[in-house]
Amino acid sequence: MSIPIETIINTRSPADDETLADSCFFWRECGEVKVLVCGPLEAAGFVNGFSTRLGGVSPFPAADLNLAGFDEDAAENIYENRRRFLTAFDGDWRLATVWQVHGDTIRNIDAIADISESEARADSLTSDLEGVLVAVKTADCVPVLIGDPTTGAYAAVHAGWRGTVSLIAAKAVDSLVRDYGSKPGNMIAALGPAACGRNYEIGQNVIDEFEAKIPDSGKYFTPTRPGHALVDLHRANRDQLAAAGVADTNIFTAPYCTMDRHDLFFSYRIEKKANGKTGRLLAVIGRR
Repeated sequence: MSIPIETIINTRSPADDETLADSCFFWRECGEVKVLVCGPLEAAGFVNGFSTRLGGVSPFPAADLNLAGFDEDAAENIYENRRRFLTAFDGDWRLATVWQVHGDTIRNIDAIADISESEARADSLTSDLEGVLVAVKTADCVPVLIGDPTTGAYAAVHAGWRGTVSLIAAKAVDSLVRDYGSKPGNMIAALGPAACGRNYEIGQNVIDEFEAKIPDSGKYFTPTRPGHALVDLHRANRDQLAAAGVADTNIFTAPYCTMDRHDLFFSYRIEKKANGKTGRLLAVIGRR
């Protein structure tokens, strides 16, 4: 059973466009395509953006900008959607993606030839190349973009609950330090739209994983019913970045929940259950 289109269009949450200035994000539009941009990252020289579902050709249920998931959409739809998405960024860009597996592997894109290996398994991409956008795919998980204006190195991170438990955001910071000579204190990070702490319910198995691997993880939970709790992955990943040395004043969080705002963003938790499939968003970062 599909979600009625009028339900999707009319859904709104308390955090709407008026909060963007305070959170240091803004909208960029190109035709029907709408992209959320982190202002401080752009001001530091990094092209960046978090896609929405608007302005595409995929039937999710109609005219949606699905940017990945070839098993649930036609390849020609995804490639046309990616072409449209890239028109929101000035200049010519090569898109680098990987096969995401909810792990903590980080892949470096150090040469243009590396871009063709999109079947490599990883959940974060790093680079310092010009003209390349490293990208991660999400539909409720937290996308994290990191840039170091001093070295020009940058990273995109896919942090679902498994990646969060595995400290993938902190490991991406470490990779930029180790492989590109970056310093955490120079980095700027943006956390994009994701399932938020007022909606994302987890079970006891996930709670146990957090408690086993992250000290004081109870602060991320709001109990709901026996063996279940809401989890705040935005806060958990923000804390990881800060613990890795990124200045708190250089970490910016988008004020959108994908589960609240499935008029704007794909939500696996809502749409997979209702429709049997969902689209995928892209979070991208690169430098000219």
